[in-house]
Amino acid sequence: MLLAISYQLTGMWYFLYNFFLLLATPVVVGILLVKKRCRRGMLTRLGLIGRQTAEGTTGSAEVVWIHAVSLGEVVAVAPLVTELHRRHPEYRLVVTTVTETGREAVEQRLAGVAEHRYAPLDYPWAVRAAVRAIRPSVYVFVETELWPNLLRLLRRRAVPMIMANGRVSSRSYARQRLPLVRSLFRDLLGHVSFFLVQSNRDADRLVSMGADPARVKRSGNLKFDQAASLTTSAGATLSRASLGLNDREDVIVAGSTHAGEEEQLVTIYQKLLPEYPRLVMILAPRHLERTPAVAEMIATRGLCVLKRSEGAPARGATPPMEGPRVVLLDTRGELATVYRFATLAFVGGTLVPVGGHNLLEPALWSKPVYFGPYTDHCEEMAQLLIEAGGGRRVATGGELVDLWRAHLRDRAALVRMGLAARQVVEDNQGAVERTLDVIESFFSRPSSQAEQSVSRLNLGLLPHP
Repeated sequence: MLLAISYQLTGMWYFLYNFFLLLATPVVVGILLVKKRCRRGMLTRLGLIGRQTAEGTTGSAEVVWIHAVSLGEVVAVAPLVTELHRRHPEYRLVVTTVTETGREAVEQRLAGVAEHRYAPLDYPWAVRAAVRAIRPSVYVFVETELWPNLLRLLRRRAVPMIMANGRVSSRSYARQRLPLVRSLFRDLLGHVSFFLVQSNRDADRLVSMGADPARVKRSGNLKFDQAASLTTSAGATLSRASLGLNDREDVIVAGSTHAGEEEQLVTIYQKLLPEYPRLVMILAPRHLERTPAVAEMIATRGLCVLKRSEGAPARGATPPMEGPRVVLLDTRGELATVYRFATLAFVGGTLVPVGGHNLLEPALWSKPVYFGPYTDHCEEMAQLLIEAGGGRRVATGGELVDLWRAHLRDRAALVRMGLAARQVVEDNQGAVERTLDVIESFFSRPSSQAEQSVSRLNLGLLPHP
């Protein structure tokens, strides 16, 4: 009787979810069309054209479908996909994204390894079309992409579903605790075969949301294993000259910045210039479509603005410029390597309430990492860097000015911080191996049998109290 009632309630939640999703369609489509990076592939994502037919990928090979939302998730999962391809060339690997930047990252970093598709929007007909075309044997989703219709359909088809590099933001955690959505979340989590999460905090939150504790393990953050992939990234051939820099200049690299941050960072740069006239700033907006507005803002401050795509020499053919200037990094796939030239590295999305981006990219190059108070999306990284002495959190832009002024006077401290940051990366690598152990346990087995085998395996996962 209780099972019947539970089933009816679950069915009601899915009916309400789809009803309101349909009502919201004009708003959803409008928002996506406004975002330039989300426009391409829209009709396919809506399931209105093409049914996402396989392009040159016929045959009977089993498929691993990896869903990574955008650029950051693709960068994180690229080493995992590359190693999966090396170990299992017999499997076809399909990586889906929702943005243009994600597509470009797949094509740059995973060429010859995986094919790209746009992920379906969570409408029943769009999800069915995508699943029919891809025919996945295993579905791996990066971070916390819990889409009700997709997960429900994959469960019906007995496709194992694995969360990789999972995290639960404070906003998502607060939202799911509302009575109206808690039941739906519990049902969604019941569909997932295994949860591999970044931190103990994420594990605790998933369990409190209704996930089976036996299926939740801390594997660590895949971004710690990013170092090897940088040598083959699109920006690996960059030099100081190619960015218009000379060897006598110090460089501030401010990456993945947002509106409200650029203004603060440019102000900080201007305050440092009287004491450090050979200081250059490289500013990399998170969303490249904002580049014209950011360039105009910098110009109104009386500073020289140089766009990487236009003004900086492609191969050092033009002599580097001299004097104070801001180089706007308006190209894709280069930021992770540009950090290698930093004297001071700031990671954006942290001075404004966004939640932060990849704090490890500067650390990979033994650079000290600076960030603001908003680090919900990367809190474990932030704490590890702070505790090791490789990173510093500031509350305001004014605090950052004083800190950078002091550290530019003490170069030995910058070196010590950089080495400590790099050590944090090295001490926490291994998430790729731990994640692959779980994924491989689901290959070529019925879903129930694979799940039982996972519980018996010694997967070498990180302890979770």
